[in-house]
Amino acid sequence: MKIHEYQAKSLLSEYGVPVPKSGVARTPAEAKKIAADLGGKVVVKAQIHAGGRGKAGGIKTATSPAEAEKVAASLLGSRLRTHQTGAEGVPVSAVLVEETIESARELYLGIVVDSTRATPLVMASEAGGIEIEEIAAKAPEKIIRSYTESRTLEFRAFQARELAFGLNLSPEQIRPATQIVSGLYRLFVEKDCSLAEINPLTVSTDSRLLALDAKLNFDDNALYRHPDIAGLHDPEQENPLEVKAESEDIANYVKMEGDIGIVVNGAGLAMAVMDAIKHVGGKPANFLDIGTVNRSERVVNAFKILTSDPSVKCILVNIFGGMARVDVIATGLVEAYKQMEIKVPVVARLKGTNAAEGEQIIAKSGIKLIRADTFREAIETAVTEASRK
Repeated sequence: MKIHEYQAKSLLSEYGVPVPKSGVARTPAEAKKIAADLGGKVVVKAQIHAGGRGKAGGIKTATSPAEAEKVAASLLGSRLRTHQTGAEGVPVSAVLVEETIESARELYLGIVVDSTRATPLVMASEAGGIEIEEIAAKAPEKIIRSYTESRTLEFRAFQARELAFGLNLSPEQIRPATQIVSGLYRLFVEKDCSLAEINPLTVSTDSRLLALDAKLNFDDNALYRHPDIAGLHDPEQENPLEVKAESEDIANYVKMEGDIGIVVNGAGLAMAVMDAIKHVGGKPANFLDIGTVNRSERVVNAFKILTSDPSVKCILVNIFGGMARVDVIATGLVEAYKQMEIKVPVVARLKGTNAAEGEQIIAKSGIKLIRADTFREAIETAVTEASRK
């Protein structure tokens, strides 16, 4: 789960990480008042769950409260498009109005889970202000890495100091930098983060260290332990179809940019289907795994999602029944046709447990499916059907 910058900074502040003075505005008038309280000259930042806001015009300076009001008016209610949002953009419902900080240096500090070592990885770099992937590609030697002990997850004070020294800070800045590293790590562990990033961690012209921007992502599977974090969820920032899928008990759905909607059972099979579609020149419209639960409602709900997507030109149902029974899937298909008007061709390959019973259910129903026997045939047929639309 992602949260907004202003929410992330509030959490950072609780863990002793200094942040600029600011306020959140949801109307232009609120932005004007906050700017006046901060002295007039401010930065107005659109609050969205995506990076690249600055290049997209989502971060602007204002030299007076009146100008802050005008900037906020231009952002609030708009849809901001960045390289991370896709062409449709995401809505801006709030702006962060923040004091202007004069930066002398911009640093990077971040924490992720290194799956190869099964432990958190703390990273720091003097090359702040740009994405860590870009630093890793162009100047990997500028990234300082420090691993925690995998059994206890303890991050020791000397490790935080080593990172601080590695950033070539002045002697008087080592202690506050060490405290920032330690605070960010405590937040990462205690709140079950999957990502904690301060970029840039700025060194101001008056030698202060401040989190000028912040990003926190949380492990969805651990949210039950953190109702306060779960309460920060903003579904408005997510794809509407993904929100609908979650409400329909289909947690494993991800919207993509293709035109072939897929319904499969099992994440591995879903990945194989998407790869195969791309291999023969098609484009998947989604990742959708109905799982191995024997409930025909899951199939019906999956079709509700796919038929709501105007980009879908063909639906491919590729089921290999193991624990999931084919007769249950077939019942779901028949019910989907009863409940909704399906205007796109549906290619179906149904194999595995109770396949014969499933075939009988489909035959008796009279629903119009394009049948496929082999995996390859199913993929190629779906790509062909989508190309005809």
